[in-house]
Formats: sequence, structure tokens, C-alpha cells
Amino acid sequence: MAGGAARASKTALRYLLGTCVPSSKQNAAKVRISQLEFNDYIHMYYKKYDFVYANDPKKLCKSGDVILVQELPNKLTRLITHEVIEVIYPLGDITDPVTGKKVVAGQYREDMDETNKLYGKKDSVFDYSEAPKRGRLEGVRDFTHKKMYLKYYDDPNNPQPDTVY
Repeated sequence: MAGGAARASKTALRYLLGTCVPSSKQNAAKVRISQLEFNDYIHMYYKKYDFVYANDPKKLCKSGDVILVQELPNKLTRLITHEVIEVIYPLGDITDPVTGKKVVAGQYREDMDETNKLYGKKDSVFDYSEAPKRGRLEGVRDFTHKKMYLKYYDDPNNPQPDTVY
């Protein structure tokens, strides 16, 4: 479980909402779960991040997706304690949680389409209805599915293509 208060009552907290971050584990997703921690001295809440590993054999989530994870009754391994239930919000496809409508830079897509119908659509306007889903450029420009690691040294003989600076 994530956090001290969550450990105290395991039956109360079963599902967690978190963001998928790059992970080097196979068939597992590293999930960053944000919590608010109260500081007794200042009497304010501060954001604190806990990281858990979730079993993801279907490879549903990618880095940056907001996902729903559930705690497993028994640990799969020493690290993997949760399971991915579903992808709530994929990265780059923003949905308003209240209305359920798609959003682009503070405007609903429906409102943008109505404005384009009224004033005429320019050729330079991006068409979201014809845009392909995320994952089309996997292996070409999108390397979120590959194992990432920090680059600790520069070696001309070993270029280390999958590194993060």
C-alpha cells in the first residue's frame, strides 16, 4: 500500500489513481501516486509521491497515462504489489472529468468545431477527428515502450540510445 495512513486500514483503500512513469520492469508498470501529507509545524498540506509497481501483462498503459490500480491480495514478486485495472486518461488526449468532453487548450473540441462551421475552416487547422491514436509512431519517434535508464558516462564506442539525461 502507499502511505502510512493507507497501511493502517487496508480494507478502506482498495483502488489508487496514479500516473504511469518509465519503468525497466517487464510486464509491470511503475505508478506514481500523489498524496497530501499534513505538516504539523506549518499546518499545511504538501504533495508527496509514492511509487508502486503494478502488474500489466496486457501492456495497457504507457508513460504519462493516468491509470487506476488495485492492490493485489498477495504480492506477485517482492516489488509488484498492485495490478492495472484500466487507463483512465491517456496522455495527450485530455478529457474534462465533469462533462466527459474532449478539451484542447481550455476549449471544448465541440465548441471549436461549431466555430469552424460558422466562420469556415482553415486548411492549416489540425483535425482531431482524423488524428491517429497514440502508439502509431512506436519505435520510430515514440520510445516510451522501451526500457529507459540514466546515462552516467559518455562513450563513443557505446552510444546508449535508450538513455535519459
